[in-house]
Amino acid sequence: MSWLLAAPWILVLLLILSRHVLHGPRLRAYEPLRSGPLVSVIIPARNEARNIERCVRSVLATTYSPIELIVVDDRSTDGTAAIVEPMAGARLRLVRGAEPLAGWFGKQWAIVQGYKVARGELLLFADADTRHEPELLARAVRGLLDERVDLFTVLPRQEMRTFWERLIQPHIFLALESRFGYLGSVNRTRIYWNAIANGQFILTTRAAYEAVGTHTAVRHSVADDVMLAQLYVRAGKDIFIAQAREFMTTRMYASLSEILAGWTKNLASGAPLMAPPIKLVRAALPYLMWLPALCWLAPPILWLATGWHWAAIATVISLLTWVTVYASERAPVWYALLYPLGSAVVAFIMIRSAWRGRRLIEWRGRRYRA
Repeated sequence: MSWLLAAPWILVLLLILSRHVLHGPRLRAYEPLRSGPLVSVIIPARNEARNIERCVRSVLATTYSPIELIVVDDRSTDGTAAIVEPMAGARLRLVRGAEPLAGWFGKQWAIVQGYKVARGELLLFADADTRHEPELLARAVRGLLDERVDLFTVLPRQEMRTFWERLIQPHIFLALESRFGYLGSVNRTRIYWNAIANGQFILTTRAAYEAVGTHTAVRHSVADDVMLAQLYVRAGKDIFIAQAREFMTTRMYASLSEILAGWTKNLASGAPLMAPPIKLVRAALPYLMWLPALCWLAPPILWLATGWHWAAIATVISLLTWVTVYASERAPVWYALLYPLGSAVVAFIMIRSAWRGRRLIEWRGRRYRA
């Protein structure tokens, strides 16, 4: 009976282990293309002094040509532009952005300003907190062309250096990945709410991008990458996603305060877009998305409080699950011992996002009304 009650946790462990077998497409499957259409790489940057030089130098080190790199300084106050300006040259251009128009999020406004001066047949939108290996773009262009798709996006390896990053980020990533257990289901989907893209790396043809209305069409949403992918599918265009952990890394947030602010703005706005288009479901989802955290919190609490055998089994299985997750994220596996704390913090962030993030979004010194 105890094993029967613990069966859901065993099933979760098996599903997570199977993810390493049914992982979906991987970027390494595509041979790097050394030359081809001009690619305009557009990087929006607001207060990215910590990241921008590393990102720019990694993009310029690509084995693919021809490229042009356009960094749009989105009214930074930390010297971002001063770091980029000395590197400007034949392949790198610094655009000093204007203040966003009413109704625009800053990132989309910066991207559109870069797009307006871009000359490439292909466009790559990349975040400033990413680091690209030399073959990343070369393989992605090959993937876009070989698969004959309109949008090609990849998932990188997440860098986690501090205690809070290592504790919280794997929990967030697992929650997000649980929606898309097999990436192949996203590729060429015709179900628009099953479409996703990673805004840290979106490669697209100019023709398709213009046909869906550019980032102007998603100017009002913090979940611009998901909305953009869904616009492509609505327009009958093909999207494709691949794992690229060997070729790209990103460090999204570097402190607890950044983690709280970043996920507060993202979760409640993005989650409803990935649910079936039923008004009640989408309205309720932000307030319910923390409930799965109870699956991790309940067993150890019940075990300590009651001594129930099934709760002990579920706790041990949960620990094994998080050892697997932390190992796959290249984080110290001893953090798995703290998985109840990580779950509790993530539940708090999700509740905070539902109550606060859907009304007032604060990011990079700006406030937006959702």
